[in-house]
Amino acid sequence: MVKKRHDAPDGEGGEIVELAYDAPPGTPAGVEVLTLAELRERAPEGLLPRPQRLDFHQIVAVDTGSAVHTVDFTAHTLDAGSVLWVRPGQVQQFGDAAAVEGTVVLVQPGFLPPGTAVSEVADEPFRPVLWRPVGDDREAVFCAVRHLATDFRTGSRLPPGIHADVLRHLLSVLVLRLAHGTAAASGVPAPAEAFVRFRAAVERGFATRHRVADYARELGYAPRTLARATLAAAGVGAKEFIDRRVMLEARRLLAHSDLPAARIAGQLGFDDAANFSKFFHHRAGDSPGAFRRRHRYGSP
Repeated sequence: MVKKRHDAPDGEGGEIVELAYDAPPGTPAGVEVLTLAELRERAPEGLLPRPQRLDFHQIVAVDTGSAVHTVDFTAHTLDAGSVLWVRPGQVQQFGDAAAVEGTVVLVQPGFLPPGTAVSEVADEPFRPVLWRPVGDDREAVFCAVRHLATDFRTGSRLPPGIHADVLRHLLSVLVLRLAHGTAAASGVPAPAEAFVRFRAAVERGFATRHRVADYARELGYAPRTLARATLAAAGVGAKEFIDRRVMLEARRLLAHSDLPAARIAGQLGFDDAANFSKFFHHRAGDSPGAFRRRHRYGSP
């Protein structure tokens, strides 16, 4: 399933655990389907409640029970019929993992066919974390989950390449049904191209560029165009959108690493620690050090 790239020292439960994809022997490379009960049994003791950063996709379809699951400092309630999707780079913490049952799908980046509508959905880091399909869409999503789980379990007699292709197609069905069924039910229109390009550029460049004008110049838009598109799609201005992405990474690094604030400041494009501290305090109402003390050894 997964392997840890490095672990936290004893007693430092708040340090992030980096989880890398490691396919079990004899299974198709790139995807694995298991139950939550199997995940609990396989995970080392004490791992699931700790902060984890994944380098793979983790989709959890919940059949029964209820539990809180934290992703990037936001608590989500998992209950029957909900689907959690944690993407590579996000930091998660299980709550009471024994309180829910369902199916877990682990997917390595690049497993889905590139350059398709499926990979566009899967690789979009701004998609929701928690999905609640309803009615026919819920039935279709969970039918796709069961079909995927069945073929993962029974396809070992197929040639490995054929088995992987079957799973790739079934996973594609699940991704498209989940994303487009839920989007249609929400009635939220697709964002404008200007915003889609802007948020992708921010994801690439937030650690070095904090000004809207820099992104406008790169993308060939007027700053006002980006401001309007971002406000319409995200409900905040373009500068606020950039600052929120910087803050998310700052909180991740403060809560889940031992890097000094000065190093974090440098990694996030600030010229000195004082400017970073001022920026952080203005947005969080707390100093970086105080935030770290609150979150470093406990649940966010």
